[in-house]
Amino acid sequence: MRNHLLLALLLCSACNVAVTDANESQPANTAAQPDNAAAGQPDRNADYAFQVVPEQNAWQASPILQAQVALDRWGFSPGVIDGKDGMSYKAALRGFQEAHDLPVTGEFDRKTSAMLLEGEARPTTWLVKIPDGFARGPFFNIPRGLNEQASLPALTYRNLLEKLTERFHTTPDALMTLNPPNTKIGAGMTVRVPAIDNQPVATIEGDERGWGETLASLGVAKDQSQADHIVVDKSEGLLKVFNAENRMIAQFPVTTGSQHDPLPLGEWTIKGVSRNPDFHYNPNLFWDASSKDEKAVLKPGPNGPVGVVWIDLSKDHYGIHGTPEPQLIGRTESHGCIRLTNWDAARLAQMVKSGVKAKFQA
Repeated sequence: MRNHLLLALLLCSACNVAVTDANESQPANTAAQPDNAAAGQPDRNADYAFQVVPEQNAWQASPILQAQVALDRWGFSPGVIDGKDGMSYKAALRGFQEAHDLPVTGEFDRKTSAMLLEGEARPTTWLVKIPDGFARGPFFNIPRGLNEQASLPALTYRNLLEKLTERFHTTPDALMTLNPPNTKIGAGMTVRVPAIDNQPVATIEGDERGWGETLASLGVAKDQSQADHIVVDKSEGLLKVFNAENRMIAQFPVTTGSQHDPLPLGEWTIKGVSRNPDFHYNPNLFWDASSKDEKAVLKPGPNGPVGVVWIDLSKDHYGIHGTPEPQLIGRTESHGCIRLTNWDAARLAQMVKSGVKAKFQA
């Protein structure tokens, strides 16, 4: 099916957002792959190619950090990789165990370790050199008010540290615990990070908003297993992805609604996927908006209100999207929609398409 630019506005009164669709890319395994040079586009792969620095002595990771990195690779997200024994980590272990017919203990036991690590001695962390292009920015201070945010040319990262932590699916605090106190973050500097693989800049037909670069900047592969249906479980705070054989193939922690804007229970359908969307702010739709706010259009970026992705649902005004605050997933309320970390939302966006069924349950 020919890929094209969609300009439809998707209105969300629960999330209180309308987003301009950047493009609905072809499924990862069928999209055209023209050569960058032949297409007259600069090759940006070097901006995202983190060089691993050899180490004489292997760095010893904790079992929890080891499991979190492995779970992330398998698509059973622990949320942020922080080495902590928290709810999202336990839920990721249970999901992986359920999907692979293991005893569901929520513990990193011997059987789980053997399957999760596949008998490989893969690194849990790397020392990497920060590419010059990755460190280049641009970076902006993001004001709190949405009207003030609308004045920015993009809602990109605030600084290199924030960009680096999203690339390696972690947090500034967690990254600092992996490195000596005198570690400097800058172009050409060496820093220890969770071992999340580099991804090339994917070439996608009709990609006018740089989705291929977004995937590379988040360490998310373009090619993903395809979903037949998804289930959002309110009590567990999880989004589960199933294939046509009804086998769970991925799981992500989510934030689901609030008392004021509850999760709409029932069966729905995905209508489309907007990648790097604009955000159309209408304060009349926000119950907690300031009376001084005005309508505005916010440019795309990972620090936008819906992050890097908006997945539209057949339930009017509801969607699944990213967030500028990954460490708060599962710990705060939303305006009714389903929020994931930007890297999990990007991965999900490569797994779903129009027509995929979505069940929301208590």
